Amino acid sequence: MKKILTLLLLFLSITTLTYSQKQKKEKTHPLDDISLNGLKWRSVGPALTSGRISDIAVNPNNFSEYYVATSSGGVWKTTNSGVHYEPIFDNENSYSTGCVTIDPNNTNIIWIGTGENNHQRSVSYGDGVYKSMDAGKSWSNMGLKNSEHIGKIIVHPKNSNIIYVAAVGPLWSKGGDRGLYKSEDGGKTWNNLLSIDEHTGVTDIIMDPRNPEVLYASTVQRRRHVYTYVGGGPGSGLYKTTNGGNSWEKIQKGLPKVELGRIGLAISPANPETIYAIVEAANRKGGFYKSTNRGAFWERQSDHFTNGLYYQKIIADPVDVNTVYCMETWMTVTHDGGKTFKNVGEDFKHVDNHSIWINPNNNKHLLVGCDGGIYETFDAAKTWDFKENLPITQFYKVALDNDFPFYNIYGGTQDNFSLGGPSRVNTAHGITNQDWFITHGGDGFESQIDQENPNIVYAQSQYGWLVRYDKKSGEEVGIKPIASKGEVDYKWNWDAPLAISKHKKGRLYFSANKVFRSDDYGNSWKVISDDLSRKLDRNTLKVYDRVLSIDAINKHGSTSPYGTIVAFSESPIDANLLAIGTDDGLIQISENGGDNWRKIDNIPGAPKQSYVNSVYLSQHDFNVIYVAFNHHKYGDFKPYIFKSDDKGNTWKPIANNLPIRGSIYSIEEDHIDKNLIFCGTEFGVFFSPNRGERWKALKNGLPTIAVRDIAIQKRENDLVLGTFGRGFYVLDDYSALRNIENAKPISKASIYPIREALMWEKSMPLGLPGKAFQGDNYYTATNLDPEAIITYYYDESYKSLKEQRQKKEKEFIKSESDTPYPNYSSLYSESNEEVPQLVFTIKDASENVVKKVFKKPSKGLQRFHWNLRYEEKNPINLNSSSFYNPFAGASEGTLVNPGTYTIELGYYHKGVLTSMVSPISFTVKALDNTVMPAKDRASKVAFQRKVSTLQGKIQASQRMLSEAENKIKYIKEAIKLVEQPIDVLSSSVRNIELKIKEISIKLNGDPLKNRLDIQQLPTPSNRVRIIVNEQKYSTASPTQTHLESFDIAKEEYSPINEQIIALLKVDIKELEKQLKAIDAPYTPGRLEINH
Repeated sequence: MKKILTLLLLFLSITTLTYSQKQKKEKTHPLDDISLNGLKWRSVGPALTSGRISDIAVNPNNFSEYYVATSSGGVWKTTNSGVHYEPIFDNENSYSTGCVTIDPNNTNIIWIGTGENNHQRSVSYGDGVYKSMDAGKSWSNMGLKNSEHIGKIIVHPKNSNIIYVAAVGPLWSKGGDRGLYKSEDGGKTWNNLLSIDEHTGVTDIIMDPRNPEVLYASTVQRRRHVYTYVGGGPGSGLYKTTNGGNSWEKIQKGLPKVELGRIGLAISPANPETIYAIVEAANRKGGFYKSTNRGAFWERQSDHFTNGLYYQKIIADPVDVNTVYCMETWMTVTHDGGKTFKNVGEDFKHVDNHSIWINPNNNKHLLVGCDGGIYETFDAAKTWDFKENLPITQFYKVALDNDFPFYNIYGGTQDNFSLGGPSRVNTAHGITNQDWFITHGGDGFESQIDQENPNIVYAQSQYGWLVRYDKKSGEEVGIKPIASKGEVDYKWNWDAPLAISKHKKGRLYFSANKVFRSDDYGNSWKVISDDLSRKLDRNTLKVYDRVLSIDAINKHGSTSPYGTIVAFSESPIDANLLAIGTDDGLIQISENGGDNWRKIDNIPGAPKQSYVNSVYLSQHDFNVIYVAFNHHKYGDFKPYIFKSDDKGNTWKPIANNLPIRGSIYSIEEDHIDKNLIFCGTEFGVFFSPNRGERWKALKNGLPTIAVRDIAIQKRENDLVLGTFGRGFYVLDDYSALRNIENAKPISKASIYPIREALMWEKSMPLGLPGKAFQGDNYYTATNLDPEAIITYYYDESYKSLKEQRQKKEKEFIKSESDTPYPNYSSLYSESNEEVPQLVFTIKDASENVVKKVFKKPSKGLQRFHWNLRYEEKNPINLNSSSFYNPFAGASEGTLVNPGTYTIELGYYHKGVLTSMVSPISFTVKALDNTVMPAKDRASKVAFQRKVSTLQGKIQASQRMLSEAENKIKYIKEAIKLVEQPIDVLSSSVRNIELKIKEISIKLNGDPLKNRLDIQQLPTPSNRVRIIVNEQKYSTASPTQTHLESFDIAKEEYSPINEQIIALLKVDIKELEKQLKAIDAPYTPGRLEINH
């Protein structure tokens, strides 16, 4: 019977699996197969304030090479001491990292522990341990995927297969992979050597440098939820092993007898007999301890300790046994073994320190990672060098203004102020740190900008400290609502929602546990709701499956008051329709401007008491509401997003095919297409063409990153992201997405509507383009230059015969089968195959061709940019410079005229052009950004084109003279070899050489006179060169000097050109004819007809 039951269960499981696989296959949608690679995100920075660093690992054999584990911006690498950093972890499944370790036996092997190794409110989670065998070029996930937070990784100093991992474990839930794990096979398998309980993990480990079998480990019991944090418990402690982790003993003699929190450890490289511990304990009984008997007893040195949710890391100096650095808000150091501590000195350095590397050969040289990025000192912290090229800023929110010509982007950051900066600039340097500005201090949160006056900016720091910032002057004034007489104080969230009304000038909405409205730009406020939260007493809620005492370690540390409003939306359609969401899971709706509120609770499918991260009232239909719940602080990482079509009376879940791992933070709706919506998740951004029925990621150019907020610039149709760890990203003109449906595109080819292209001449305040002479560490983000953005769709990718053959061969190679060898016929076809091309032809209003762009046929939505310039007329040069020469200039013509242009698409193959898309028109508009623009722009452009044409002719003449001179060199050698007297043709050659020099002097000037400082008449080539240098990149009218000099150059060039033609057509041709007659060896360019 048991056997039959087993077989039945096996059959059922196979049947279920088969059905499940079929179901998965049937769920594939057309949208899934549409490539959107043409839509690429543009990172605009900033790196002005950088962002939080978790760990730094320096190559012990090359101090110029080090790896940076950022708290929520991936992993970065430098090979030149920070002159340049390269992101090397962007395509993995996690972006938050807690530690990085270089294998001491092989510095190409790198280990990453994902999930920040701190416990504060904005911490992000990971998915285990990663390993690279090629110095960060590629990565493999090695397991412990449920650890969520890794504290530290140690590799055995003599055996790369032995790795120890301190897994702190989940922060918001119990269980998971937590403890001290060991692998003895390079990470293929793991054994948990030190497991305490389901609430406790290992936060730190150190190894005795004299004996790798001896390790010390600290465990920590901690838990965080929306409503609280507890930083310790009975599971926290200290342990030691002397046999590589096979057995452990508790080593807490001398430590406080109360419950412990986080413990940081350090063993002195100068004297490994000395071990230090910084201990967090209940009732503030923590302190700094030292053991000189290998952990048998700990002697209290002082009462110095830090906050375990964010710090508690210590690093021993490699030279001085008594010197230990302590990571904390203001970094401290002890020089007497922990008895006293003093600030190291950080006058012009960011605070909140997390990591330090001390040069073992020079202990005055430090690398420090903090909330503001990486700093380096060479004089023991007297002075600091800031690495200003690491764009890892953590933005909570993003807001946009309507400034013209370029809108600005604003946002509040984790511990790095509130900032604003441009979406584009008019310079040739890209968007630099100098283009950004601070609007308010502290941790920054939601900003808003007056939509009519971009100089009125609202910014805030934590707990609702709201200011009105005057962008024109840089002044700010505080406008936070304060309780009136007799009214209890308000409860503010760390991140309070702020909104500007779309209906009334000067109207603002701001929320604590109540909603406030101002109709005078924040000068006064009216309370328009009661407390809209559940009004729960968080001290009655369970932690570790029980209600804890008020004396629990660091109770409620860095936690917002519970029961606050965290999301707000005003209907763009109905000024009286308002909606809020709370941190304890409620949605409240008012249909009369706040006089009354209707509570919405227990939405089917939504987690109970969940954080309402976003509530969104549709701008197309006042009945439609979107809401996103974020339950990650309860250990649930699933996406929860819902839609209501009846003002919240009924709800429909629309997460559908969103990844199961990745909470939702933000929702946005297109302002034109009511069906097109967007959502930002823990690991990226997605769009849906049908209101959430089907989702697709927009990831080209975007690393794996948390998208905390989304904003749309309606004038430009730009989609802008506020990411938590990689700054701001812009998707320029996303409007093509309005044409993407969950269906196979009908057209074989399409060109989507093209937005108005802005045109200007780029300035160069640094003197030269790009980074100029500022050095390689000068940070610049990608700018959108004066360009037309052309977005198109094509439904077929072209694969050459060679590509098709190699694809088939890969299958044979993969299966280790015999690979068929191509025959002559197939190889001949491959080598003579003509690759088809898509040809885009741009014409002006008079049907003149202005530009042709050639693209290889590729399936999906594609994009290219036209720089709004004519082609230059210079001779073709297929060579490229072997080095970057900023003085050489770009190979480009003058800007086109403002006006209407068309673009059409054709398919070119084997000499035949087939029309695919009829002309689409678009507008080019010149910026009004100059003081003395040309009065007649068309005449100005016509002049520039005439100059360009003459320049091209002159350069062609110069090239012909050069080629003639080169011909003569070959001819002279041929005359030496021919079986005729030397003087037969020598005089002819000599005469031609003299003519070449004479013409060259007329065209280019006399180099001998230059050497002797003898003044000369300006030559045609010099005149044109000067006009080009002075006029090509200007929108001003040509000066009278330019006009006159051009006429002179044109007049003087004409006879010179005739002389060159005569030289080539008569003199040299006659000489070549004579060479042929005397049977001279062939020389380049000579027509040789053999009979």
